[in-house]
Amino acid sequence: MDVGGKVAVVTGSGSAAGIGRSAAIELARRGALGVVVNYSRDASREKAAAVAAEVEEAGAKALVVQADVSDDAACRAMMAAAHDAFGRLDILVNNAATTIRVRFEDLEGITEEVWDLNLGVNLKGPFYCVRAARPFMEEVGDGVVVNISSIAGIRAVGSSSLAYGAAKAGVINMTMFLARALAPAIRVNCVTAGFVKGQWMAESLGSERYERALAKTSERIPRGRVADPDDVAQAIVSLVSSDFITGHNLICDGGFLIRD
Repeated sequence: MDVGGKVAVVTGSGSAAGIGRSAAIELARRGALGVVVNYSRDASREKAAAVAAEVEEAGAKALVVQADVSDDAACRAMMAAAHDAFGRLDILVNNAATTIRVRFEDLEGITEEVWDLNLGVNLKGPFYCVRAARPFMEEVGDGVVVNISSIAGIRAVGSSSLAYGAAKAGVINMTMFLARALAPAIRVNCVTAGFVKGQWMAESLGSERYERALAKTSERIPRGRVADPDDVAQAIVSLVSSDFITGHNLICDGGFLIRD
């Protein structure tokens, strides 16, 4: 797919730094007509507006939409708003995610609240968004979805929780089912990211622990460093642009998983 003239929704893109922001800006740079910048919490409104300004500076029109992806009605309204604003919908990047950190061995800590949050945002959210986007993508006849997963969905790594890993594993599996269900009009692929440098990890780990994890993980990666959000954005856009690839999971971890 040539990104030029296309319209994209990038969920979870309304933060000052992160994969969603980088993907939204990269799609704009590649010639996208319009990009929906999505955020969920009122506190993120100003950050989302700032990302929208960066998208427009990169060459695309931007629409800021507040929507919690774990809410089916909100997802349907967001896709309809994108179509109403730009007259089409071609690209969906399911990037929105959340977690509550619970040590892997602490099974009692995996409460119903932890399960509901992880499954609601990280697994049901991408499904709701794809289902809501489907009729608009089928209207143009050449849609593409890129789901964002984590290497925690492949191996028991990271510092999040068992529930997060299970949800992200579900995203990888769901990608294959959706690719089959929505063919040939819509391609569905997944980018599975490793440790990604930036605000989300720093805030969740705390600054001191984050710096230690950054250094330790970089030593274990064949490429010699962890990813930054732009690395993952490049992987996302590669799958958007590759017309024959569907049902694929592209691991973007610098080689972390090939280590012992």
